[in-house]
Amino acid sequence: MNARENFAGGAALAFDYALPFSFAIGVSFTASNNFSGIAVMEPAALLRRYFSKNGNSGLFLQADAGAFLIFEDGKIIPLFMGGLRGGFRLPLKSSFYIEPYGRAGYPFVFGIGVLTGIRF
Repeated sequence: MNARENFAGGAALAFDYALPFSFAIGVSFTASNNFSGIAVMEPAALLRRYFSKNGNSGLFLQADAGAFLIFEDGKIIPLFMGGLRGGFRLPLKSSFYIEPYGRAGYPFVFGIGVLTGIRF
């Protein structure tokens, strides 16, 4: 639903907090545009589980829930958003990482992307 035809581009900002037992919780905000009249904003909460033995890196599965706000033709259409994301957090040096991922959910069908971040 971010694009009725072809694809949309977007940007995301996320914060997560590491919990014991390789879990993390957080929030994210994604904005996307299909470059022909549809913009979407996605504020969401996230729960993530890492599957590696070294804590908060490696393969992960994430559940997202939040709002999906469609801006089209001067109207705002609010929808519930829910999805699953899978990916790999690759640490770079001591505080940086990159994170390729794929996601599927409602009301979008799928998405792929790469995040980069800083660990505090």
